[in-house]
Amino acid sequence: MNHIGFRNLKRYKYQLMRDYKYQTTIRLNHDVKIQSFIMLTTTGLLIIYKGYAWDGPSGPTIDTKNFMRGSLVHDALYQLMRMKLLSVTLKNLADRLLRQICREDGMNWLRAWYVYWCVRLFAKSAATKPRESDTKIIEAP
Repeated sequence: MNHIGFRNLKRYKYQLMRDYKYQTTIRLNHDVKIQSFIMLTTTGLLIIYKGYAWDGPSGPTIDTKNFMRGSLVHDALYQLMRMKLLSVTLKNLADRLLRQICREDGMNWLRAWYVYWCVRLFAKSAATKPRESDTKIIEAP
């Protein structure tokens, strides 16, 4: 009998409809990859593949277009940290990238500053505590 493996996506609001690449300054000894969803190369190229699901901007905020790309990159890097594929010491870099990308996309400096300090102060567990949806695979039938 053939079985399928699947997982619940209760926590996610958005799904990437085409591959997205972003050059970071992170340098690694080897590529890290989560199945066919995220890859971070030794040269720092972050590739997030079509089909990746993320929850978008979190906390007391509004999901706006100038927040989406930053939240995508930030969530992918945090997921690599939660899964221990990337050192949590890079959390500050991920937080700064969020602010930088939001500014590049037209977010005003005050809101970008607020976003940055909220993740700096309140998002540590999002980078360190594994989520059930990161690891739990359900078998059926």
